[in-house]
Amino acid sequence: MDYKKIIQNSIDYIEDNLKTQITAAELSNQAGYSIFYYYRLFQSYVGMPVMQYILRRRLIHAVYEIHCGRKRIDVILEYGFDTYAGFYKAFRREFGCTPSDFLKKGRAKRPYKLNLNEEKHMNISDKKALKLLKHWNLENESISNIYYKGNGEKDDTALYVGKDFVLKFSDDLGKVKNEVKLCKAMESTGLYVSSPVLTTDGREYVQDGELFFYVTKRIFGSQMVSNDFYDDLEKARFVGEIIGQLHLILSQTEMPVDDVDLYRTVKDYAMLKARKIFSFSEQFYRDYIDDFGKLYNKLPKQIIHRDPNPANIIVSQDKWGFIDFKLSERNLRIYDPCYAATAVLSESFDENDTVMLSKWLEIYKNVICGYDSVVKLTDEEYKALPYVVIANQLVCTVYFSEHDKYTELFEINKRMTAWLVSVIDELKLK
Repeated sequence: MDYKKIIQNSIDYIEDNLKTQITAAELSNQAGYSIFYYYRLFQSYVGMPVMQYILRRRLIHAVYEIHCGRKRIDVILEYGFDTYAGFYKAFRREFGCTPSDFLKKGRAKRPYKLNLNEEKHMNISDKKALKLLKHWNLENESISNIYYKGNGEKDDTALYVGKDFVLKFSDDLGKVKNEVKLCKAMESTGLYVSSPVLTTDGREYVQDGELFFYVTKRIFGSQMVSNDFYDDLEKARFVGEIIGQLHLILSQTEMPVDDVDLYRTVKDYAMLKARKIFSFSEQFYRDYIDDFGKLYNKLPKQIIHRDPNPANIIVSQDKWGFIDFKLSERNLRIYDPCYAATAVLSESFDENDTVMLSKWLEIYKNVICGYDSVVKLTDEEYKALPYVVIANQLVCTVYFSEHDKYTELFEINKRMTAWLVSVIDELKLK
């Protein structure tokens, strides 16, 4: 019996009928199971009770339509709420903030339909989280969702626990162990990181089914956003410098992490699919592969953060640090500063804003110069900078194109990649 397909059929039906009355009895009859068994089956695949899922989908669709300019009373009536007060209470209960706060923080993105065959879905219910938190004596704390400051997206692999802790979960034990080890190494050097918290019996993580759970201390401070850099180029240089300092520490750290061959990833994966997305000439592809290939084996590799976007960098008075190391891998060391610069651009990209684009080129230069002041770049690394920037963009854009969840990010990165290719000569700093 293909249970995943059965629940996916329910998800598709729910999405197509959000403005009508949907009952658990109706869905269980369609699936061919008793209501009791269907409830268990749905929650095991989706991570929450079916009626809560329906409510959340109605709320998120409604707030998006309000964001798009429709009258709120018309929207909420269409989605089955009798009054705005009822919608307001339900929204606050589900998302931990008011609809207006949700909109102000940029979280109202175009809703995407969950595809169980396309992604690993790791949402867990509050009830399950509280049960697991008993291992840390934190079961009486409140639980709330985490949203990335830069893009408003919800983190589906972590929850805030009270005011001082974070519960994280993953299906990859290796990544859990690596993040715990890296955080310990960072903390021993005085870096501001989310320190792991041991369970009451001294364990670093707890396994429940296929998932591994661990708790870290929550670190407080200011997360950066793209506007910070456009207003003050010194902040761009600062980011380059702290990534350099981080790399000095990581270069002394040994642990088993994925060893990524960026050149092969671009050549054998991204380039093949990019031809269907972009209208670049064949000469561009040939020159890119040839020039990057000649440089690649001469470029220093080490363990890197892999996701140093502004929202992952915390600054607090005289301390600075990084929120997590979930994606750490062995890769080209210049990947991180290049990624940091393009992450700033992706949050603010507008191909028609020539002033902003010109400022971004200065941001990019300052990030690289800041990094170089700490970790001296080789001549080959300077030559490779444009190729690494484009490599990251091609891989990300192709990846986004393959997932409905990232439709909006795909469109932004598609235009952004085309612009970066058009100014590739300006990405050369030597």
